[in-house]
Amino acid sequence: MITVDKKLRLHWLVQDGIFVALLLTLVSLLGYLAWETKVQWDVSQNKRNSLSQASVEVLQKMSGPIHVTVYATPQDVRLGDIRKIIGDFLGLYQRAKSDFTLTFVDPAEQPKLAQEAGIEINGEMVVVFSGRSERLSTVNEQAFTNLLMRLARSSERLVVSLTGHGERRLDGAANHDLGEFGKQLALKGLKTGSINLTAAQEIPGNASMLIIASPQADLLEGEMDKLLAYIDRGGNLLWLIDQEPLRGMQLLVERLDLTLTSGIVIDPQAQQLKAPITFALGTDYGQHPITHNFDYITVFPFARQIIANENEEWRTVSLVEVAQSGWVENGNLQGDITFNQTHDVAGPVGIAVALSRTLEEREQRIVVIGSGHFLANSYLGNGSNLDFGVNLINWLAEDEELIAIQPRATLDSSLVFSQSALTITSIVVMIGLPIVFLVGGATVWYRRRRG
Repeated sequence: MITVDKKLRLHWLVQDGIFVALLLTLVSLLGYLAWETKVQWDVSQNKRNSLSQASVEVLQKMSGPIHVTVYATPQDVRLGDIRKIIGDFLGLYQRAKSDFTLTFVDPAEQPKLAQEAGIEINGEMVVVFSGRSERLSTVNEQAFTNLLMRLARSSERLVVSLTGHGERRLDGAANHDLGEFGKQLALKGLKTGSINLTAAQEIPGNASMLIIASPQADLLEGEMDKLLAYIDRGGNLLWLIDQEPLRGMQLLVERLDLTLTSGIVIDPQAQQLKAPITFALGTDYGQHPITHNFDYITVFPFARQIIANENEEWRTVSLVEVAQSGWVENGNLQGDITFNQTHDVAGPVGIAVALSRTLEEREQRIVVIGSGHFLANSYLGNGSNLDFGVNLINWLAEDEELIAIQPRATLDSSLVFSQSALTITSIVVMIGLPIVFLVGGATVWYRRRRG
């Protein structure tokens, strides 16, 4: 009886020893995995504690190291620990890109370095990539990712807009102008300018693209000759056409082999969303780099139909189709607007086309949009018009690798613990819980041994 009892005790002792060894091994493995692998869950309202997909895509397309030098004192009078604020923010980018490095410099202790860098504000950053650098004093994702997009452009991109005929201006402040859009292009590293063909001999060869935005007066014959020569040389073009006369540009329509129907697009779906029935909602996009992974609503006020005829010279893609249950209205827009089978054109309606062809081993790119209003100051903030417009420009400027949805704005606020709350939480998690587990395990072991 005694022998059996000793064997049983020995069996239990060996079993307990194996259990403890396996438990320690498991804890060690978990500790190793926790050290080597970082996993996070962002439970904030709009993922504010992680980068947007747009920022991640920009980082992935930047081949080479990014170095950020932050000139900040350990404490700021207004913001407190400014280094921690900036460090936490840039840590999001460091986790997404392994060769993203960060250095802090105290301008009070090293004023010469700060002066050489041209630092004016406490907390100002100098970002260096591929031999180019920019400064930034704003700590938010949209501003920083825009800076990265500017640095990512391999060379300067010049966007020229046609002037002299009452066109929508890229630097204009009127409701019908494109001033706000022009500001966004500048933020993304694009240089904008204008050209009047009555004075200029030709459209400059260093222009990445030309914008024609709804002329209100006829182009002279000589101006059209210069414009067509630009197209024949392979120049890229964004042409915004409203429902109005072509102002002497019928030859350009023929050169691109387009059909422009009369009438305004009517979209009953817009009315259901409390928008005017003359606002066409873009939800159906063609397969193209401009619209790749683009699944957002765009708004095209007073749009007209654009049809690209099939031909052997141009490759064409219908970029946007609207008014699936609507039509092109050729009648009076006053009063009750209804579909007239005799005069109107049933939807869906194509209102934007992309054309391309190969000239001298280079791809020429042209986009024609049947609404100049969608990029105007009055309507740029509707839907994802800005995102779509920037995608258009990036493709036309041959920077399609930078096509991405703009980083989102912050909607919610952070949950901030006091130092005492953090200390208590750390003690509970790192000391309290392990003690509870150990006491529980020891209790079970002791009871089993007594039994």
